[in-house]
Amino acid sequence: MFYKRPFDPRNPVVCMDESPKQLIAETRIPISCSPGKPARYDYEYERNGMCNVFLACEPLTGKRMVKITERRTKRDWAYFLEEIEVQHKNADKITLVMDNLNTHIPGSLYETFPPPKAKALWDRFEFVYTPKHGSWLNMAEIELNVLTGQCLKRRMDNIELVKKEVLAWQNYRNNKNSKVNWQFTTDDARIKLSRLYPTIEN
Repeated sequence: MFYKRPFDPRNPVVCMDESPKQLIAETRIPISCSPGKPARYDYEYERNGMCNVFLACEPLTGKRMVKITERRTKRDWAYFLEEIEVQHKNADKITLVMDNLNTHIPGSLYETFPPPKAKALWDRFEFVYTPKHGSWLNMAEIELNVLTGQCLKRRMDNIELVKKEVLAWQNYRNNKNSKVNWQFTTDDARIKLSRLYPTIEN
């Protein structure tokens, strides 16, 4: 499994995932915490729309990159893919693990960039798609859960605040070289995902 192979800067392994984030405003000023009492928030709130969270992480180096966008479109994904490529401009090939979302296709690049650039960008990657109902095999999903638990699981009413808080979280995690302790092995995969492996009949 490529999560366990030695790090090679010429062929880095990058995991990518994305998730929506609802923007929520308070309708009443929260009551701050005090000794022996937690902070209190009113159950009523105001919806301020949505934003999208793109996350790419390198399981072998403990680095991640997060981008907040107003929407989740083909063009948004194409531009994020371009940013991943720029981060690894000296690599020969970038192994990218992601799910089979409908925007994760070559057409997204061709709708965003001129054909020569779209093809060149697509060719920079070796795409590894997680199987159906197997998104948990993507370490970026775990990183997104960490991001949600440590940063996003609270009310934020505008996209600029989300960007600011997420950038601080990203820098904190990167400075610590925080990694996921991945314990799912190839042998485990052959058992749990046996239906995906070919069989030989006599």
